[in-house]
Amino acid sequence: MIQHDTIELLRECDAGIQMGISAIDEVKDHTKDVDFGAMLDDYQREYAELQNEIQGVLHDYHDEGKDSNPVAKGMAWLKTNVMMAVKETDEKIADLLTDGCNMGIKSLNKYLNQYAAADERAKDFTRRLIELQDRQLKHLYPYL
Repeated sequence: MIQHDTIELLRECDAGIQMGISAIDEVKDHTKDVDFGAMLDDYQREYAELQNEIQGVLHDYHDEGKDSNPVAKGMAWLKTNVMMAVKETDEKIADLLTDGCNMGIKSLNKYLNQYAAADERAKDFTRRLIELQDRQLKHLYPYL
């Protein structure tokens, strides 16, 4: 049970990071404020670094990770592109990313409870991802 929960928790983190990287990719070229764009680049880099660590552990378990949910990814893409077509502003970008971070934090906390038998390393990765998203939220607030 520990190994199963560990792998599942890591897979959910991997999928969440993919969503975060993808969301930033969708909007970062539309930012008006140079500092805002640089901040998004920094967060994207942090997500990628954490993802590499997680994928390394998944590889040790002979697991390839989990792709993000195609329906969720498609809905996020649609929402982003519709909102950006209406009004392309840093405020809209921050609003979209804030929603994504909030959903990620909520989901990751749910998965921590759901996969309670996961090992401490997997739980630590999950907490680090939650902290990363929480920190990103705080940096997004001035742009709302």
